[in-house]
Amino acid sequence: MSRVAVLGAGAWGTALAISFAAQQRHEVTLWSHREEHALALLRSRENSRYLPGFSLPGRLRITADAAEAVNGAEWIVSAIPSQFLRAAWSDLAPRLTSDQRILSATKGLEIGTHLRMTAVLSECLHNHQTSRVIGVLSGPSFAAEVAHGQPTAVTVAFPDLKDAIRTQHALTSETLRIYSTDDVVGVELGGALKNVIAIAAGIVTGLELGSNSTAALIVRGSAEITRLAVAAGAQRETLAGLSGTGDLILTCTGTLSRNRSVGIALAQGRDVRTILDSMDGKVAEGIRTTEAALELAATLGVEMPITEHIHAILNGVIDPQSAIRELMQRPARKEADEQN
Repeated sequence: MSRVAVLGAGAWGTALAISFAAQQRHEVTLWSHREEHALALLRSRENSRYLPGFSLPGRLRITADAAEAVNGAEWIVSAIPSQFLRAAWSDLAPRLTSDQRILSATKGLEIGTHLRMTAVLSECLHNHQTSRVIGVLSGPSFAAEVAHGQPTAVTVAFPDLKDAIRTQHALTSETLRIYSTDDVVGVELGGALKNVIAIAAGIVTGLELGSNSTAALIVRGSAEITRLAVAAGAQRETLAGLSGTGDLILTCTGTLSRNRSVGIALAQGRDVRTILDSMDGKVAEGIRTTEAALELAATLGVEMPITEHIHAILNGVIDPQSAIRELMQRPARKEADEQN
């Protein structure tokens, strides 16, 4: 029986911990950085704040002690929000050993450095004689559905395909089907950038622009994601798979999508600060990823018109209706044009 540590007791981390524990093939520990939150989870055996309605399995260990969480774990699954990742892992890094595999389950980019999450983890680990085996888990996966045990398919990627296959075999279950690849860049960028397009899809929904507009937005958003990801070194076919198109469709159309909900609220005239305050600590990664994505696009010389307009809306530079109008009035180009 292997040991799995899930770091981050938000909705996604909790859902993964429930799913892994339900397999009854692993000793699973869920770590919360706040002791009061860990104690609340222990008392109620439910994450009532971030994932209400789901009982935590009796075999699932819960702790606020980082050393206890990672000690002896073969797989360490990081589900810490991107804005807190570097600080958390700077503290966690000295506690790891060289034989542990790290799996990032955070879908975001770091503002300022525009680094992918595995790259942030790599920097945190650089000065320590600890694990260098870092991969990513991503795909179309709402936390509530994973916790409920509804069939879900995701992708795991490591630089060495052997590590991806090993993780795939270890963590796949009857309800969580995992595919493997060595395209870490593609899997990470697909998962991060789709959140930006999901905000745009929410705006389209909130403005009641119809199904035609939503379909066009998803397809053009996919083209935009693919342009940037390929320029960053991703394999184009990865962006057509679960962690690309699959995750994009889910997040742009699913009612459980936080980023889509942010877009709907923006279309209703609410400002970003009000929206964030109403989320009670929950995270919509697309808000921060928008800025980081544009930073990365600038370094690579990639045009991202949808992302640019979402950034302008989030910063109050333009209203949603005007942004849609500007996008529709862009110069006509061939659909296959890499910069359209």
